[in-house]
Amino acid sequence: RKGADDRGAQFIKTILAENEDVWTKLFPPNFEGRYVPARLVMFDRQVQSGCGIASAAAGPFYCPLDRKVYIDLSFYDELKRRFGAPGEFAQAYVIAHEIGHHVQNQLGISSKVQAMRARLSERDYNKLSVRMELQADFLAGVWAHHVARYAGGVLDEQDILDGVNAAAAIGDDRIQAQAQGYVEPHKFTHGTSAQRQRWFLYGLQTGDPRLMDRAFEVDEP
Repeated sequence: RKGADDRGAQFIKTILAENEDVWTKLFPPNFEGRYVPARLVMFDRQVQSGCGIASAAAGPFYCPLDRKVYIDLSFYDELKRRFGAPGEFAQAYVIAHEIGHHVQNQLGISSKVQAMRARLSERDYNKLSVRMELQADFLAGVWAHHVARYAGGVLDEQDILDGVNAAAAIGDDRIQAQAQGYVEPHKFTHGTSAQRQRWFLYGLQTGDPRLMDRAFEVDEP
């Protein structure tokens, strides 16, 4: 198991470095300022973050307060076994999604959305949260587009299928149906499987981070 953990940790570091390379290249021509990389924290079972204590059950997450990405290696076993999303690119998609939240944080989007929390009902804030998550899926797709571009076709068709499958596997509707046998749309916080696939693919196909605002503009994301 130790060897598997070491390989997993190295893979995560590699994907994080690729995210840094892509967003460092994309920031100056598209946004003001330069890209400041997120810091990585790998943990086991439980971790203290700037956003509070979190357990592995919560899955990978990004904390905007300390600008760190938190990843528990055991999540990837769960991604494969529980969610049926194997493959290295499925894992890479999850990391790229969390870096998408870091990009949102750097651009001030996270703080704007958080400031609205006290003024909105839980249902309306959940709708806003869904748009944030789908925007992060879009940014993960943008990353994948440019990895393929800069790395000379390093992504193949199976990689793309793995990423799309992972996006679908962790949709709110699928997780709710699996956990409780029925779906409650008003409690969605991340988007449906179909939405998550669609926005990841939109980012992958366009590769244009300036289109990220569409996640908040379209009537039905």
